[in-house]
Amino acid sequence: MLELSMHILDIVQNSLAAQASQVEIRIREDLGKDLLTLEVEDNGRGMSPELTQRVTDPFYTSRTTREVGLGLPLLKLAAERCGGRLEVRSQEGKGTR
Repeated sequence: MLELSMHILDIVQNSLAAQASQVEIRIREDLGKDLLTLEVEDNGRGMSPELTQRVTDPFYTSRTTREVGLGLPLLKLAAERCGGRLEVRSQEGKGTR
């Protein structure tokens, strides 16, 4: 749970850096299906389709303080190791989910 909470914190920090004034975190658990769904949605500036495709590349980051961005790539890896997946949906000017 600690690792998951750190991923959530990282995503929220990304939302705030994208000038979001609202961030919603939804966590749903379906014990019958052995399924945990985590959604983070913001109303920040959003991303272009090209950038949305690149955010899970560990060698891409929009930050200028370092050359790699590991937050989303590590979350994607953790989800896939559990048989899950990571989806990023974004629209410029409307936010990211």
